[in-house]
Amino acid sequence: MRRAIIATYTYAEFAAFAFAWLPILAGARLRHRRDPTHRIAGRWMRRFGKTTSALTPLWRFRVEGQGPPDILRRGYVVVSNHESNADPFLLSWLPWDMRWIAKDEIFRQPVTGWLMHLSGDIRLRRGDRDSVRDMFQECRETLERGLSVMMFPEGTRSKDGELLPFKDGAFQLAIDARAPILPVVLTGTRSCMKKGSFLLHEARATVRVLEPIETDGFGPEDVGRLRDLTRERIRAGLERLRATTSTKRAAYEAEPDVDAAP
Repeated sequence: MRRAIIATYTYAEFAAFAFAWLPILAGARLRHRRDPTHRIAGRWMRRFGKTTSALTPLWRFRVEGQGPPDILRRGYVVVSNHESNADPFLLSWLPWDMRWIAKDEIFRQPVTGWLMHLSGDIRLRRGDRDSVRDMFQECRETLERGLSVMMFPEGTRSKDGELLPFKDGAFQLAIDARAPILPVVLTGTRSCMKKGSFLLHEARATVRVLEPIETDGFGPEDVGRLRDLTRERIRAGLERLRATTSTKRAAYEAEPDVDAAP
């Protein structure tokens, strides 16, 4: 019963903040309409993700590692493993802004889709050549203006947490735009919300920033090599992160309950 009450509160809190954030993002978009990157509106969108996830008692998020020193002025292609619909909330805790590539269906959702549109996130209609071409062009322009873009190279959420094969798009973009890859790994979000379910659960989740991969010297023929190199970095980083978080969780659970001591 307690978990159901907290989950209901979380959904209500999310909805209330989503409606409250709409005029904020609309105002930021209007006031800074001459900025093609929509940086201010984008920052407000990430604050929305961070604020709503911070206010639920169900989730505890943590960031490990730091972004490159120049990430606030240089565009990176940020890539991550994908476990859950809770991933964007966790990734909103990263201390820099970036434009997200998301499927068209998300943009057509009431309220959340409007928020993504106002923040400048980038729409993609899968299977539509024109949409793919426009997405790549918008991403290149975003990177050239010094703002990072965020992609999930698996293309979908993993059902069991195991890393899926990577698609080429993010790596083709990085090579074409001469932008470095910034891999990040996350774990724990699958426990927040499992694929195919809208039920919310108590969970601790962590995102860790890995070392960037420069794309100097990579050509169009090297897309597969860059893809496989990045996937191996993420696979190894994810393995280490899960081992670390498991150790910390075991230590936390083993601590004596001081309040219960006689």
